[in-house]
Amino acid sequence: MKNEIKQYLKEHGFGHFSPKAVLFDMDGVLYDSMPLHAIAWQESMKKFGIHMTTADAYATEGARGIDTIRLFVKQQQGKDISLEEAQRMYDEKTRLFHAMPEAPIFDGVFSIMEKIQRSGMTVNVVTGSGQRPLIERLLHDFRQYLDEDHITTAYDVKRGKPYPDPYLTGLRKAGNLQPNEGIVVENAPLGVRAGVSAGIFTVAINSGPLPDVSLLDEGANVLYDTMTQLVDDWDNYV
Repeated sequence: MKNEIKQYLKEHGFGHFSPKAVLFDMDGVLYDSMPLHAIAWQESMKKFGIHMTTADAYATEGARGIDTIRLFVKQQQGKDISLEEAQRMYDEKTRLFHAMPEAPIFDGVFSIMEKIQRSGMTVNVVTGSGQRPLIERLLHDFRQYLDEDHITTAYDVKRGKPYPDPYLTGLRKAGNLQPNEGIVVENAPLGVRAGVSAGIFTVAINSGPLPDVSLLDEGANVLYDTMTQLVDDWDNYV
């Protein structure tokens, strides 16, 4: 890990690495929810004449839902739709998702949050979702580690992932921190790209079916297969 941190500092011209906050993506990082999201995406978009595969759902994960919809409508139907129309389509996807069983929390999540807190850092969430029930679940499940002031959603930014804006906003909410004072934990290519673009040390956890190279090619500083591996390696970050 020391070599990865040293390389990160060299690439960005930072003099030191002093993390004060960890910024987690939500779906696919905290919750094993992506298989359910993939089904909801496919079934909901089918109603609007849009073809979406499981691979598409994973590849676009992390982006704002309305942005994903506008992109697919443009690609497949050749037209630009308004934010309002995209929101109506996204509402249908949301409805289907919330009719499904509740996604489980990944093994290791509570352990890593405990270690983060003991290290004197804050726990933060940066998600492309804006669904209030999901935010309420975050606040319930992780109430001993997380509060609403440390959650960044789709409604906090005009440009979602893969732009750096969500993670830069997350740094601001974490206490107006600099990029070398944060750690991003992501599972999706677009999210990794957002963290790297923000200049933050970015940890990838490949919890889905995408090949490791899809995350490493976006610039992930280190990659694990599971959250528990990050738990085991945590002492090398502090």
